[in-house]
Amino acid sequence: MAAAGSTFAWLDTKRSYALGAFYGSYMMNWIEGNWSDGNKRIVNHDGVLDNRSMYYLTEELWLIERENGGSYFAVPEQYEKFNPAHHVTTWKTPMLVIHGEKDFRIPLSEGLGAFTALQRQIIGSKLLVFPDENYWVLKLANSVLWHHTVINWLDRYLKPTAK
Repeated sequence: MAAAGSTFAWLDTKRSYALGAFYGSYMMNWIEGNWSDGNKRIVNHDGVLDNRSMYYLTEELWLIERENGGSYFAVPEQYEKFNPAHHVTTWKTPMLVIHGEKDFRIPLSEGLGAFTALQRQIIGSKLLVFPDENYWVLKLANSVLWHHTVINWLDRYLKPTAK
């Protein structure tokens, strides 16, 4: 965030946040554990917490095997090298975790794991689970709830205080 702040003078780095889905939410978990000073709040939608459990629980093996050069049991070091689960003890940024219960690419256990890591360390967190949605939030009422929850989460922490 410091590099962006020095490049763009208009950027308010004191109230920055990060939001990601799928690979972006894997990055939210990675950022939380490795560069947590750069954002005030994080939103994680269907994110991977543990590369090992992800390998054994996903229905989309072709992608992670291609990215890692093989199966988990053939090249475990590739999966563990950038595994966000190894860095949860350095987490400190409040995070909103959102997950669709019918997402078979990124199983619900990944979102629940991230939320548990936050809760057990007493880090500000909120969990929003859609039992009737997959990776995409497609139903109108759920989409409205998703947007209101995200906006309220960010406003709660980032809205400028009245002077």
